[in-house]
Amino acid sequence: MGSGVRVDLRGRRALVTGGARGLGASITRRLAGAGAAVLVADVRKEPARELCDGLNRDGGDTRFVELDVRDPDAVAGVFRELDEAGTPLDVLVNNAAVDVSKPIEHLTADEVTRVITTNLLGPMYLCLETYRRMVARGGGHIVNILSTAANRTWTEAGPYSAGKSGLRAFTHTLFKEAQRDCTGIGVTGIVAGGMETPFIMERFPDTDVSMLQSPDVVADAVLYALSVPQGSVAGEIVVVPRKEPSWP
Repeated sequence: MGSGVRVDLRGRRALVTGGARGLGASITRRLAGAGAAVLVADVRKEPARELCDGLNRDGGDTRFVELDVRDPDAVAGVFRELDEAGTPLDVLVNNAAVDVSKPIEHLTADEVTRVITTNLLGPMYLCLETYRRMVARGGGHIVNILSTAANRTWTEAGPYSAGKSGLRAFTHTLFKEAQRDCTGIGVTGIVAGGMETPFIMERFPDTDVSMLQSPDVVADAVLYALSVPQGSVAGEIVVVPRKEPSWP
């Protein structure tokens, strides 16, 4: 599926968390296709390396970085390596996310901690490291992948909704601070509806795929956010299937 969005990212470096498969892989492909050098940050080694090898054979510039976003020391280490190499980030896409679909009465503390740490604290750790460096350099763009669960939840989605709602609030706050601190920094939250990705299909294999959208459509929204001319910014973009049951 070709992208209808045109943006030239040659000479720019991006990092995509959870970039090895699903939506993350779609975003990685779109960014690489636009000319960006892309760091694919994930805990899944083999899928990430296969993705990078394929894109690099086609002329892309991608590299796998093993990263568990739940570990703030590991996150800080990635940015120290970028500093030492003189290769700062221009674009951060916080995409990594997990879910545990259980009624609240059956959830364990470890399951809640895993979801909230991955979906909320992880992106915040990445933003902390990225934002201060972008302020110092005078520009950049942060994209946080949100969910319709940030606006309207459903049963068996307590931790997931809480994490995405928190990330949406954090994204809005970061947007306001960027307006104050550095107008060269874009901050965008992308509210994504259901997608035909392993995130859904592995847990709910009987899902009616006619109710879902391609992750490439959401990846195009990332490119659109990066294409907005200086002086404007797409603060929040909603991309949902026409039959999305959880919006608005």
